[in-house]
Amino acid sequence: MSTSSNQDIRFWPIMIAIFFGAFLSILGISTINVALTIFMQDFHSDLSTVQWTLTGFMLSLGTIAPLSGYLGDKFGYKNVYLYAMIGFVIFSLLCGFAWNAGSLIAFRIIQGIFTGLVMPATMTIIFQIIPKERQPFAVSIWGLSGMLAPAFGPTLSGWLIQQFNWRWIFFMNVPIGIVAILFIIAMIPDVRIGAVKLLDKLGLTTVVLSSVSLLLALSEGRQWGWDSAKVLGLFGLGALMLIVFIWHELRTENPLLNLRVFGNYRFSITLVANTIITISLYSGTLLVPLFLQNVQQITPMETGLILLPSSLVMALAMPLAGKLYPMVGAKWMTIGGLVLIIIGSYEMTHLHTDSSHFYVIFWMAVRNLGVSFAAAATSTAGMEEIQPQMVGHASSVTNWVRNVGGSFAIALFTSLLASHTITHVADLTQSGAENAAVIPLFAFTLSVNDVFTIATYIAVIAIPFTLVIRKQSKRAKNVTAAA
Repeated sequence: MSTSSNQDIRFWPIMIAIFFGAFLSILGISTINVALTIFMQDFHSDLSTVQWTLTGFMLSLGTIAPLSGYLGDKFGYKNVYLYAMIGFVIFSLLCGFAWNAGSLIAFRIIQGIFTGLVMPATMTIIFQIIPKERQPFAVSIWGLSGMLAPAFGPTLSGWLIQQFNWRWIFFMNVPIGIVAILFIIAMIPDVRIGAVKLLDKLGLTTVVLSSVSLLLALSEGRQWGWDSAKVLGLFGLGALMLIVFIWHELRTENPLLNLRVFGNYRFSITLVANTIITISLYSGTLLVPLFLQNVQQITPMETGLILLPSSLVMALAMPLAGKLYPMVGAKWMTIGGLVLIIIGSYEMTHLHTDSSHFYVIFWMAVRNLGVSFAAAATSTAGMEEIQPQMVGHASSVTNWVRNVGGSFAIALFTSLLASHTITHVADLTQSGAENAAVIPLFAFTLSVNDVFTIATYIAVIAIPFTLVIRKQSKRAKNVTAAA
């Protein structure tokens, strides 16, 4: 692939087009967190039901990601990106017209299918088109788009809910999406690298069955019973399908996901760390809005304003992370970020029903600053040794692992939050708490602290993987320079 001056001239037009789509796709996640309590009220549903508007969406993100490599090779990543945005806009409109929880969940799942093609397509466009020396900066801009969305998403969502109703958090995607579509058509070149291969139907079937079975078991395990035949059967089916999927993908000539990219040590290690960082991020975006609205009884608008400063910290730190990466290196930037995530998460395990909003803002800002540095480092380090013709499959693997891991984490966190709340209510009642009216509030707060504790331990697990990140090999640097 050439790195001509023409590509240098086209850097900003291409990145603007990428920025719009990446921003909008992440906005589809961040706006929902503030609205979960509203969905529960409007649809007369419990948290275990409405959380599917988030987990179902994220599961679609993960399970469709393996297809992006095949679709990109067949139709070109520009076209994949373009039609993914068109589908996103259409189903955003349908989500806004949803008439019950079931219809909203169904539309969100389909919306997630289109959204799941955006991130791997845009990442691949960066690594196939942008010159190598500018890729770290391009990744930081790509990451910035994903960080600005959660920065402004909750505040914008809260304002729309307060001024209008929850339907407008979907309607607002339509005009932004149309602008993104026009930018994609006008600014992104149609570059294709790699031969078109046959669709791996067995691989697609097994990965979808595995993901859906495991997520359903994690989401419904508390209600159905963790030792029930239904839950154990789903876990068994999910594990079996995952084994078949991996076995098949390593043997077939035309895999849906080229799992051989895991043969690259640097890619594998950084992907594990990046997935853990993603799980840590979602723990905060899920738990804090629920705590603020259910315990402290504040409005969605106020919730969004409280989340805004910490999200802005995360967004503003991304370009800085891109500039620091060549000087600091992947290992130490990731370790520094993880330390901040661990400290911030640990402090969030000490919430009380009357915790100050400044306390929440400050420690969420510490967590999110860590997320910025660690995510930027692992995203860049994992891809910089991948050959250009393998970038599409590597980005598909990255998004599959990260998004499926994130959806599993949200399902697990939601289930743990519900089960721990029931346990704490029983314990507080048995202990003879004086004011029975506040028992549910205390129990919910203790449960939030419990889940944040688990999220802290999860972040700690990433440290050993980070310590063994090696420097980029000389051979890979030579390949990079020649590409």
